[in-house]
Amino acid sequence: MQKTYPTAAAALEGLLSDGMLIASGGFGLCGIPELLIAAIRDSGVKGLTVASNNAGVDGFGLGQLLETRQVKKMISSYVGENAEFMRQYLSGELELEFNPQGTLAERMRAGGAGIPGFYTATGVGTVIAEGKDVKVFNGREYILETGIVADLAIVKAWKADPSGNLVFRKTARNFNVPAATCGKICVAEVEEIVPLGSLDPDMIHLPGIYVHRIVQGPHEKRIEQRTVRKKEAI
Repeated sequence: MQKTYPTAAAALEGLLSDGMLIASGGFGLCGIPELLIAAIRDSGVKGLTVASNNAGVDGFGLGQLLETRQVKKMISSYVGENAEFMRQYLSGELELEFNPQGTLAERMRAGGAGIPGFYTATGVGTVIAEGKDVKVFNGREYILETGIVADLAIVKAWKADPSGNLVFRKTARNFNVPAATCGKICVAEVEEIVPLGSLDPDMIHLPGIYVHRIVQGPHEKRIEQRTVRKKEAI
């Protein structure tokens, strides 16, 4: 199967539709599929539900899709760096399904593993538990969370080979692996495509069986919060 595509737009061709559920990798601005997000923006698809740890920042990452009003609902854990997200949510323009961070990761992992639901103690006794089934195991309450199966997964990796085997760089692995596995179709953008057989099998973080399309391209790699020390007097 030919998995390599020349552009992000080409890699997404035929996969996008209004109202679909997209799982997006990344944490903050680390390891986000910025090229694919920009291509989704340019496609004009709308009414999206996006499962992602966060919603990018104003003007970059998933924040671009919020500015163009292409997202109707976010399934997220942390959304504190995006003023437009806050404005849309508080005005009732955007739906939000809050998830504890570990719960969101496990919902993606469960969906990818074919597990329809699981019980967790995280969120018991809070608004997270409202309307959810509760069971007691060994004297402790647990709530039912459902696995996420997305129509499309978009992820960012460091290296790939033509078969789609992926290697992530350090903490950029974050949500990318569970997001990739829970998508019915997974598209990965990478910094480098290396020859088949050049990746050490023991160093592959995500097998190519989960990855359907690959695109290589340049990445901006923004720093989400840049802080510097004041120059000390000599």
